[in-house]
Amino acid sequence: MSMIGLVALAVFAGLLLYAAATDATRLIIPNWLSLALAAIYPAAALMNGAPLTDVGVHLLFAAGVLAVGFFLFAANVIGGGDAKLLAGAAVWTGPEAFLVFIVWTVVAGGVLAAALLAARLMLRAETSPPMVAHLLQKQNGIPYGVAIMIGGLIAMPAIPYLSTSDLTSLLTLP
Repeated sequence: MSMIGLVALAVFAGLLLYAAATDATRLIIPNWLSLALAAIYPAAALMNGAPLTDVGVHLLFAAGVLAVGFFLFAANVIGGGDAKLLAGAAVWTGPEAFLVFIVWTVVAGGVLAAALLAARLMLRAETSPPMVAHLLQKQNGIPYGVAIMIGGLIAMPAIPYLSTSDLTSLLTLP
């Protein structure tokens, strides 16, 4: 993998981490994060040998994920920022790595939701630090950006043209 590929994966991971942090602290995922994810993958993939048609497939696939995400948002299943972040990450996974990404996102989201709901029953929001108190308020949602970040990080080894499978050999001492 090229240095550009490693930098691109670091940017992908960094953007997902930032999205998770902002979602956990404010229950907001800035639009620029999803746009940055969607904009960076095509350039990085092309610089790492991806055919233009494959990049186009990834963009179309992400548009489909965005459409499904908007339906889930309209049904009040996920937030609008979550729908956009899912699509931004789907540009990277494409259809090839999406199953790994979405399965781990759903598992992480279920664990997160169960833990947060249990914490809301057992802990008092008014005695907690401000960020925790905000999360413990029953009317607030689940910061699903955290689950999306977990799914994205786990899916990194399967991302086409930017696979981290070569990362181990780069980090292994001779």
